[in-house]
Amino acid sequence: MNEVVLGIDVGTQGARVLAVTPDGHVAGAAEAAFPAAGPALPPGWFEQDPRDWWSAAAACLRQVAGELPPAARVAGISVDSTSGTVLPVDGAGEPLCPALMYNDQRSEGLSERVQAAAKAHQERFGFVFGSSYALPKILWIKENRPDIYAQTARFLHAADFIAGRLTGSYEFSDTSNALKTGYDLLDLRWPEFIEHSLGLPLNLLPRAVLPGTQIGRVWRGAAEETGLPEGTPVMAGATDGVAAQVASGAAAPGDWNATLGTTLVLKGVSRSLKPDPLGRVYSHRHPQGWWMPGGASNTGAGWIRHDFPSADLDDLNRQAAAVVPTGVVRYPLLKRGERFPFLHPDAQGFVLGDPPDPLAFYAAGLEGAAMLERLAYEVLASIGLEVGEKVFITGGGAKSMLWSEIRASVLGKVMIQPQVSETAFGAAVIAASGCWYHDLSQAAGQMVRAARLIEPNPKWRQAYEEQYARFTAELDRRGYLGADR
Repeated sequence: MNEVVLGIDVGTQGARVLAVTPDGHVAGAAEAAFPAAGPALPPGWFEQDPRDWWSAAAACLRQVAGELPPAARVAGISVDSTSGTVLPVDGAGEPLCPALMYNDQRSEGLSERVQAAAKAHQERFGFVFGSSYALPKILWIKENRPDIYAQTARFLHAADFIAGRLTGSYEFSDTSNALKTGYDLLDLRWPEFIEHSLGLPLNLLPRAVLPGTQIGRVWRGAAEETGLPEGTPVMAGATDGVAAQVASGAAAPGDWNATLGTTLVLKGVSRSLKPDPLGRVYSHRHPQGWWMPGGASNTGAGWIRHDFPSADLDDLNRQAAAVVPTGVVRYPLLKRGERFPFLHPDAQGFVLGDPPDPLAFYAAGLEGAAMLERLAYEVLASIGLEVGEKVFITGGGAKSMLWSEIRASVLGKVMIQPQVSETAFGAAVIAASGCWYHDLSQAAGQMVRAARLIEPNPKWRQAYEEQYARFTAELDRRGYLGADR
């Protein structure tokens, strides 16, 4: 092992660092939790101290650097973090207040003003600025914390701040983090409406570059704190969602990554930008000039712990294998309202048929989530996006072999589960694209390895075709699909 790259993931609860070799072998790993939350905040407010991010990331880097063989060289570093998180810093890069996290809702009352100012921008890219976006949060700081705003030299995203701590320069961001601050991913510049309509000077925003672009080198102070060699290259990173997609192996046009956790999140690669007129899908810019569209459903695996709170899921899956296909049509939406693959604020889950026992009810939920996933790919194809014959699966739901086989059979596609699906691994692949490989696709092709492939069960296909027809007919009857499909 002569060289490694380091991927740093700054998540919601802590930091994680992976050292990865050119062939995708994980040569070192470390993680550190953030301190417990401070005093209670007003409802809808979520903050973190950026210094805690750096302390955790630096501790992880020290551990990994100390465990690498003496002859190993760190060829590059990249950072990912939460999308939509924002913090103001002064001219020396010091935080002026806690970071407003991605899920902070205090700017909700300003979102409409941002949407009005960004009307043409939103139509061009097919998304709507909500309170989870960074731009309304920046406007909130300007109007509600003028003392902080007056001292601000730059508004940064979380990954920008860690990269700045490493390089000593707080000049750069990456295009994926910059999206939710309003960056124009076609013209690769900050659009004029931010300054002219919202009164936010563009010189307060970082210079955005494509993920994998070298933005600096580890400076002496960071080298002393982390144990990294001074001069180690630092590459622009990405949002945690983009990094997770890269880690899955979905790196070429037509590839899609499906992360099945509490909700279902789909992220793919397209040769061209295909704006969704209904705003269900938004797209990041791929470093190779392609696009990375994605959408997130309110339906996923969250219903399992709600319906079966004390069940042994491995045992439940073993038993459920005997009752599929169930013939029961279930839409396992846990709460009211859906956002993808259709938009309907009052959508509710339903069951058609009478499950004979809890086991069949559980299995029908697995099938119903797969039905919704199939509809999602059909919607993506309907707006002109490429959808290939394989899906790269990650998240807790991908651990169930039964569920993966059901999904493959409902979709009629091959499910591919990667050996390493950690977000920090995706950050490492992004770093490798800037120092070892020609581009991101080549880096992913060399570093991401499949753990298993799950193919459709031919014995289930016809039954699931019939169930799917009933599933979509019921969605349509309830008015959930409308013109969406």
